[in-house]
Amino acid sequence: MHAPTPQGRPGLDPSGETVDERDQFVTWLRAVAPYIHAFRGKTFVVAIAGELIQAGKLNTLVHDLSLLNAMGMRIVVVHGSRPQVIEQLRLRGAEAAYAKGLRVTDAIALECAKEASGEIRLDIEAAFSQGLPNTPMAHSTVRVISGNFVTARPLGIVDGVDHQHTGVARKVDAQSLRFALQSGAVVLVSPLGFSPTGEAFNLTMEDVAAATAIAIDADKLIFVTQLPGIVGRDGAVLGEISEMQARRVLEEGLLDEDSACYLRHALRACDGGVARAHIIPYQIDGSVLLELFRHDGVGTMLVEETLEALREATIDDLGGILAIIRPLEEDGTLVRRDHAQIERDIESFSVIEHDGVIFGCASLQMFAPERIGEMACLAVSSGAQTQGDGERLLRHLEQRARAAGLTRLFALTTRTMHWFLKRGFRPGSVDDDLPESRRASYDWQRRSQVLVKVL
Repeated sequence: MHAPTPQGRPGLDPSGETVDERDQFVTWLRAVAPYIHAFRGKTFVVAIAGELIQAGKLNTLVHDLSLLNAMGMRIVVVHGSRPQVIEQLRLRGAEAAYAKGLRVTDAIALECAKEASGEIRLDIEAAFSQGLPNTPMAHSTVRVISGNFVTARPLGIVDGVDHQHTGVARKVDAQSLRFALQSGAVVLVSPLGFSPTGEAFNLTMEDVAAATAIAIDADKLIFVTQLPGIVGRDGAVLGEISEMQARRVLEEGLLDEDSACYLRHALRACDGGVARAHIIPYQIDGSVLLELFRHDGVGTMLVEETLEALREATIDDLGGILAIIRPLEEDGTLVRRDHAQIERDIESFSVIEHDGVIFGCASLQMFAPERIGEMACLAVSSGAQTQGDGERLLRHLEQRARAAGLTRLFALTTRTMHWFLKRGFRPGSVDDDLPESRRASYDWQRRSQVLVKVL
């Protein structure tokens, strides 16, 4: 029992924080460490919809982007301005004109786009300049660099409609962007482009973001939007899709206009060499952090191929395996194993890997004479325990056992008997169901339950 604190309540320190709360914080911080190591020095293009700014979410997003910058990630922000331009047109008594989803930018609309982008740029710079105590911006010194990075050309006449001052990105000054990023600054790019003759063009945020990400060979393009992500036929958000799946979804023509637009530009970026493209909602507080630092994220991630791999382990996976099983050894769920022995038996392990991070493991120990296998060390990281990874590992080990000619599988457990029973195991006994060599090493003090499954 913990000694009473000054408040007279066990488990509390003088600040009123419980031991469990401290432990949860430490566990969480350790869990995100692999991502921090992996993302340091990487370049992210974060494209924010004008609707986010209109909804008053700019400050909290800037707090999160400043944190990423402080952790060594290189950030380019591309902002949208669609609702702000509409508001400027309304104030002038002018109507917005569109053709097939693209704005027709006449002289008045171009002036409105300039005004809207100028105001948003100043608001973003002001947000990054905050340094108030007791806020995420305390002690921050984030410099923001913006400029004429985008060369544009007119969209021209499409299907008989002259889009006038609407343009498309023609070239992005990648060298200047990289120089600014290397200095530690956050780079801000507006949805305006300029021709060599000095003309200004109104561009879409999606076009500028994709062109910028491709030009600087960004590691990620992140669209922070009014959408929950890309929604599938069943109404659920598609957490991860491959480029091939994205093309199929677009060809089906079932997406709404905004979703199709974001997915097209995300696919364009990946085709251009960007490793990952994300479409996430701004309505969820901290959505950028949740998408980057959680196994399942909060929106849709587009990749060349699906990132999750279920495979046999190699010696390079040893650190990831130990990190998963160590907390379970400490709380008694798993029996303590000699780590040198795990290293020697690494080929018996299978792992679930997602984007370079190990989230689950299990071992298959074979007893060839009796044609029996032991499924041992089944463990899934705390952040992925609702994703079905344990069941996938079980099925994978069953396949390995059958391929090796085994006829039965057994597991020893002290706490997860019902999980195994639901998956076809039955209660067994030490004398009747364990191979002779395994009976000799059975821990009678631990008194693990024997569960058996016929393959």
